[in-house]
Amino acid sequence: MTASLLNRPTNPGAPAPRARLAAALAEPVRPLFPLWLACLTALGAGIALKSGFPGQDVWPLTLLGVALMLISLIGRTWRSAVLVGLVGGLTFWCAHISWLTLYLGPVPWLALAIVEGVFFAIGAVAIAVVYRYADAIWPTRLGRLGVLPVVISGLWVAREAITAVAPEGGFSWGRVAFSQSTSPFASLVAWVGISGLSFLLVWLVAFVIQLVREGRAAVVGRATLAVAAAALLLVIPAWAAPTSGTTRIAAVQGNTKSGLLDRVVQGDNLNAHITETLKLEGQQVDMVVWPENASDIDPEASPVAAEDLDFISSIMKAPLVVGTIAERDGKYYNTSLLWENGSVADYYDKRHPVPFAEYMPARPLFYALAPALVSMVTRDYTPGTTSTVMNVNGVPAGISICFDITDDQAVQSMVDEGAQVILAQTNNADFGQTDENLQQLAIARLRAIETGRSVVNISTVGHSAIIAPDGSTIDSLTPYEPGAMVDNVPLSTTVTPASLFGKGVELLVSGLGVAGLVFALVAAARRRRRAR
Repeated sequence: MTASLLNRPTNPGAPAPRARLAAALAEPVRPLFPLWLACLTALGAGIALKSGFPGQDVWPLTLLGVALMLISLIGRTWRSAVLVGLVGGLTFWCAHISWLTLYLGPVPWLALAIVEGVFFAIGAVAIAVVYRYADAIWPTRLGRLGVLPVVISGLWVAREAITAVAPEGGFSWGRVAFSQSTSPFASLVAWVGISGLSFLLVWLVAFVIQLVREGRAAVVGRATLAVAAAALLLVIPAWAAPTSGTTRIAAVQGNTKSGLLDRVVQGDNLNAHITETLKLEGQQVDMVVWPENASDIDPEASPVAAEDLDFISSIMKAPLVVGTIAERDGKYYNTSLLWENGSVADYYDKRHPVPFAEYMPARPLFYALAPALVSMVTRDYTPGTTSTVMNVNGVPAGISICFDITDDQAVQSMVDEGAQVILAQTNNADFGQTDENLQQLAIARLRAIETGRSVVNISTVGHSAIIAPDGSTIDSLTPYEPGAMVDNVPLSTTVTPASLFGKGVELLVSGLGVAGLVFALVAAARRRRRAR
């Protein structure tokens, strides 16, 4: 009796629940567009995604780009999703990292864009498979609204997380969260971390798309839910970011010719930073910070350079944190030295050397393909294993060299090791007056919010700025001009929720995405068996 009631249609002529499920298994979701229109939509998605990042910095366009990408994948087979994903991925990446072509030409730019575009396409296939079999897995409206957006956004984050660490250490420059440094959503990064912010934004877009697709629901009800979802994210209060005292920091931008192809005399970079620092004589500071490669002569190998650093440290009556290139036991390191009392008191070696710029993977192979380009990378830097924190005049300071600021693990290590301020040294000279400098500054701003730490982002050429723990700008320098910032910089010992749980959030949401993909693959396998 009970079984017959469960299988009885609630409306005359309506199929029973089991029949509806079987129909869903037999009929996957159909594409919203023909393939040619889906490719055009993906092209628009790539352009919109790029426009949300610093340069154009119209952050809502990132959400539009995600939306266009998702709707172009709904109902697609995996074969057509590969094409759609490649179109969207290559469009985005070719535009987003176009600054690579300034001095290095098209080959490195195109190679990196293709690698990242392929990963983007693989992620697109996973999303398309879930969308195609979503009705079979979640036959109820509640299931599709409650679970499907979580799975879709989880898969997006999983792809971002994988490309942040692989291949060759990864390249995380295009994560959705990195476009939001000036948006009202930026404060969320202190609660959930970079991957968590990407997840929430993609979830919001996927949820709104699904509301639109649920055509049988009342329009007013769907609109109300969409507004409520966005409002829910916006009303979450910013992390308080409490501070405990200040330290007075002088950060110097030499505006040096320190690019890979610049023709300079050895010592020019060092002299430029000496000149700017001498203008600060008489000011009381606790530390002086120079950027990456500011000393183009290793003071540990050159008595003259060592005397120069001694002179600056004695004039300023403060320790000096300076970037240089060090050689130890036949290995080269991109390093940051703490110079005080006439010698190196501590040092940090860059953890994340950039492949094809600071070292050359598979050098014989790539030399055969592009000997002129490979020959430009004359040294292979070794990844550092030193502590990320140095005690600078009594202040535990986290040290980040250029690309390290994009590395979640390197940033987390600073907090774990007790950093109260982050010194982000960088050399952007290879990219000239392009969007790269602005994009890196945006990442530094998000890291300040994420960790609850002030970040001193000091570059050889710009954009240099001191960022407070809440993401506001304490001070900044005019790009491509020599100058210095001297400011009382807030210190912090707080541990944000993102620092505690950020990695766990990434693993959780990625795992939910992968679990949804597994269910979709099972549904696809069942359909194939029924079709035989």
